[in-house]
Amino acid sequence: MEIFTDKDLLQDSLIKQKLSGKTIGFVPTMGNLHDGHLSLVDIAEQKCDLTVVSIFVNPLQFGPNEDFDAYPRTLEADQQKLEDKNVDYLFLPTTNTIYPSGMEKHTKVEAIDSLTNKLCGASRPGHFLGVTTVVNILFNIVQPDVAVFGKKDFQQFMILKRMADDLCMPVDVIGADILREPNGLAMSSRNGYLSDIEKDHASHLRANIIAIQKQIEAGDSNYSSLENHAKQQLTREGFKVDYFNIVNQSTLEPATPSDKKLLIAAAAWLGQPRLIDNQEVNLM
Repeated sequence: MEIFTDKDLLQDSLIKQKLSGKTIGFVPTMGNLHDGHLSLVDIAEQKCDLTVVSIFVNPLQFGPNEDFDAYPRTLEADQQKLEDKNVDYLFLPTTNTIYPSGMEKHTKVEAIDSLTNKLCGASRPGHFLGVTTVVNILFNIVQPDVAVFGKKDFQQFMILKRMADDLCMPVDVIGADILREPNGLAMSSRNGYLSDIEKDHASHLRANIIAIQKQIEAGDSNYSSLENHAKQQLTREGFKVDYFNIVNQSTLEPATPSDKKLLIAAAAWLGQPRLIDNQEVNLM
């Protein structure tokens, strides 16, 4: 595995590979890698000749009261996991590499409000502006043929796919299914903030989503009532609920009884970490 901190050297190497006919798969991450991240690497390796992984904790997507400074950084362990996966290139940019003029003066890339102003975007203003800006920069450096993102962050995946389409980027943005702990909890770098007892209890978020899914599939289309019931149940179980919404998969707008492709999306705090999860529901 070749490791680069200089974007120009990385780009020069990748351009030579592309000129020789190689295809490039890309997995952008913020590190603290777990099996969920590694499943994205597997997909990139299946789709392309070469795989690039980046590790960059992007300050632009963190709010002023969020956990940027405390975000877990485990570079040595991450490198070993990627070596074991036979990743070809690891890109380790610094903040100065990504934002050489400083974040405040850097050109930003903003996705459409209809995808960014709801769900996680409603409670984390500016978050998705940071995500689309940094991914745009990374895409321009790496110039991948395929980029893989986990669908645990379903809204993020939809936003980045729309960004690539709208800006005519020659990259296929692929969404990968959620990998889960044995108790059903979606794998996340922030799960490390949970105690063993909290991690076990966190599985109730998934359980509530599945319970609502079963009610929808049984024919209940009173989505507002289902959402309220789930919020009340999670609150009783000790969660601080951010949102629990049933939306149209494509638009992320509130679902209507005529919609056939739905998404149950939830975010809630349990102790320190804010947990997110979702479930696609296809009524055909």
